[in-house]
Amino acid sequence: MNEKELQKIKQKALEDKIPIIMDDTLEVVQKLLQEQKPNKILEIGTAVGYSAICFSKYLSENGKIDTIERDVERVKEAKENIKRAEAENKINIYEGDAVELLPNFNEKYDVVFIDAAKGKYPFFLKEAMRMLNENGLIIADNVLYKGYVMSDYNKHKQRTAVRNLREYISEITENPNLETKILEVGDGLSISRKIKR
Repeated sequence: MNEKELQKIKQKALEDKIPIIMDDTLEVVQKLLQEQKPNKILEIGTAVGYSAICFSKYLSENGKIDTIERDVERVKEAKENIKRAEAENKINIYEGDAVELLPNFNEKYDVVFIDAAKGKYPFFLKEAMRMLNENGLIIADNVLYKGYVMSDYNKHKQRTAVRNLREYISEITENPNLETKILEVGDGLSISRKIKR
């Protein structure tokens, strides 16, 4: 994939106001993937395929990314972008709502990247834990959600998202099978590694 094409995909997403992974967040995730050399990545929330394309560079040989997106327009654009990036043989898009699709997944993954409906993070975590290989990583973006999660924020519109993100954070920090750190990059990034007890 040439860098120029990738920049174009990124530029268009930003112009269309489609939320994509922030540069500083991407940098951290790429470092982790470089160390992990994952064979299988599950991404919850494809958007226009930008992050999946970026991640695909770090897969081990013959590695694959399964990514889920429910927005029909975004799926269409993601497919075009993945094709442009010549990454179709590495990235499979599943179209539909992750809440409905995930319980039917029975794969094992080395990395799960969560970047979809904030109110569903605890559910995504439960599914991710079930499918995560030992020593695997669960990486979740936007966990601090504009700073609301750590403040006493209580506006009605975002209340459910904030409450569920708080629940997500307490679950990943208190789970004895996970080693978790939360970084204040981008909009908050949590990194949880599955450890054997």
